[in-house]
Amino acid sequence: MKISFVVPAYNEQVLLTRSLTAIRDEIARAGQVLGRDAEIIVVNNASTDGTREVAEAVAGVRVVDEPRKGLVQARWCGFQASSGELIANIDADTVIPPGWLNEVMRQFGRSGGLVAISGPYTYYGVPRRVNLVVGAYYRVAYLAYLINRFVLNAGSMMQGGNFVVRRSAMLRLGSPDLRFSFYGEDTDLARRLLKVGGVKFTFRLPAQSSGRRLVGEGVFTIGLRYSMNFYWATFRKKPFTDAWQDIRE
Repeated sequence: MKISFVVPAYNEQVLLTRSLTAIRDEIARAGQVLGRDAEIIVVNNASTDGTREVAEAVAGVRVVDEPRKGLVQARWCGFQASSGELIANIDADTVIPPGWLNEVMRQFGRSGGLVAISGPYTYYGVPRRVNLVVGAYYRVAYLAYLINRFVLNAGSMMQGGNFVVRRSAMLRLGSPDLRFSFYGEDTDLARRLLKVGGVKFTFRLPAQSSGRRLVGEGVFTIGLRYSMNFYWATFRKKPFTDAWQDIRE
């Protein structure tokens, strides 16, 4: 299965190279070949810094432009520009670890009904105690995921910036709900994808992400905000928070 990595990037000139290098290294470790088995697409999402130039400097990366600012808009633009059977949505400050791609292929290879898979974050650039709190939060969220998916059948859970979907499932959904430009977009997509097939969250697919938002806004503020948007997107089908703060290095 060919996999397309879609990386939305708004003013990410500082962290983007690290993310793209990790993707390239993981493609090579998995024995796949850029251009044949995998592709990397960076969506320059209305950046005003050197994001486009940084992306173009990484060999094998294709850059497309989406002038409408927003994660949903950027990811949809990248999806339309992609050609893989699997679409890996990786944020510009996310670093995938060794073995990530093999786990993705293993999960999709053994289950034809699986349409999306996602995993948790650990954060770099923050004290160890922050990741301990985040780990506890994920375990509570995992319980909510199990109840929502297998008991209530109301939705599922995905971590925005670390998830993979089947192209065929996305085509069945059609255009995204543009009300979800940032908060709740992953939960909304998970809820809609569950109507097409299996949407799995697993701790076997971790990735690292920048802790800049946790530092900038506070761990408990972020946890509450994401929890409220998870509930709103699942049961009220709209975001709890419409506006967001851009925090960059």
